[in-house]
Amino acid sequence: MDEGLFIGGAGAGYGTPQHLLFEYANRHGLIAGATGTGKTVTLQILAEGFSAAGVPVFLSDVKGDLSGLAKAGSDLHKLHGAFTERASTIGLDLAYAAMPVTFWDLFGRQGHPVRTTVAEMGPLLLSRLLDLSDAQEGVMNVAFRAADDQGLPLLDLEDLQALLLWVGQNADDLSLRYGNVAAASVGAIQRALLVLENQGGAALFGEPALDLADMMTRAPDGRGQINILAADELMASPRLYATFLVWLLSELFEELPEVGNPDRPKLVFFFDEAHLLFDDAPKALVDKVEQVARLIRSKGVGVYFVTQNPADVPEDVLGQLGNRVQHALRAFTAKDRRALKQAAETYRDNPAFDTAQAISEVGTGEAVTSLLERKGVPGVAQRTLIRPPSSQLGPITPAERAALLKASLLGEKYGQRLDRESAAEMLAARADAAAREAEAAETAPEPVPEEREFSHARRWDGGGGRGGRARRIERDESIGGALRGALVKELRGTTGRRIVRGVFGTLFKGR
Repeated sequence: MDEGLFIGGAGAGYGTPQHLLFEYANRHGLIAGATGTGKTVTLQILAEGFSAAGVPVFLSDVKGDLSGLAKAGSDLHKLHGAFTERASTIGLDLAYAAMPVTFWDLFGRQGHPVRTTVAEMGPLLLSRLLDLSDAQEGVMNVAFRAADDQGLPLLDLEDLQALLLWVGQNADDLSLRYGNVAAASVGAIQRALLVLENQGGAALFGEPALDLADMMTRAPDGRGQINILAADELMASPRLYATFLVWLLSELFEELPEVGNPDRPKLVFFFDEAHLLFDDAPKALVDKVEQVARLIRSKGVGVYFVTQNPADVPEDVLGQLGNRVQHALRAFTAKDRRALKQAAETYRDNPAFDTAQAISEVGTGEAVTSLLERKGVPGVAQRTLIRPPSSQLGPITPAERAALLKASLLGEKYGQRLDRESAAEMLAARADAAAREAEAAETAPEPVPEEREFSHARRWDGGGGRGGRARRIERDESIGGALRGALVKELRGTTGRRIVRGVFGTLFKGR
């Protein structure tokens, strides 16, 4: 019988060997502990174990250490002696091996570029990313709805900025149909987008967008591909980091088919620095994460949150994390002691020791574990000596990373950014057409009365009756026609033409 993924244990002072059962690996998990207690190594050995079982893995490399998964460990490593001793203690036949790895990077510097479109991100996550108020989020929703109705594809930030400019110019007409659109809110969103662009966030949006199938592949030898997102630079923009990972989870949830209870996961997703997701997050976002965490396991995806303290994860989400590896928590203050007690209360008690005391006493590379047993029953808390990794502990060199990227077949697919016609170009074309129409109207000869009244949709009575005044024929115009008319009216005259040639010309230069 397959015992599952071996994590560690056994030996003097430690509990029974601990295995994470693959059939319950999609019940999610938690890796917690203070800085320097061994969370990264635990994440590394879990990634190795899932890969060896043919399960693809996605993880973020916050400190740059996890790139070592791509290279086999070595007898020359300074910790080789300690690893050998630990392996002997827990009865592990340690063999060094490199893992099949694909590197990704939102900025495209340390991995293949990762992109999505503005439309796929959606107004909720974008509002969270930009830290918008409720009123501003409402305007963002109006902008997305108007883009759908007008057939304007939103691919990159340039498209969104152009759309918001158009929304601001036509705020009165849009407000009648979709609700109030305040110019101040549009301006605030534009400023937030400028800040995001200055932080490098524009690199996330565009095409070709990420194909999830490229993250769920296996190596020729059957091992699952380990996808590593370079996040050391990304952590300078923590909201961008958290929003991207939530988007990726949401995409997995929406696109993958239901698989019920598979014998092993289709993908395992590690969410490092999980507190960044929940810090000051609006309730709507937390509810969405809770919903995804609750339902995505039926898609065969296991989600593992990695954080310093279990209290960083909301209780409703924490209650769904069946597999737990708790490294040491230090209790120096009253708040720390309360957090330690709360962490211990989430474990199934072991009569052999006090769980809270064990969590405070375990050393580096040790943990208190509780893994789901047969029939999904939570295991009794166990003091566990974590097994050493088979791959290199610590990062590979930039030259080694560059060689792996060059050999990857995905470079050709994602290396070159595409720029097809989308909202920015379409709105620019509309504005240019309106400007030309306005200019033609200025230079055209004054029409005779009958032609003038006909062109303005009025019935001409030949100058007789009611002092020769025309009677307007009522017309039922679509919102698109009304908006176009408003834009033409605004652009009439020399000043209007300068707006088109200046603002739009600068905005779309180079496209």
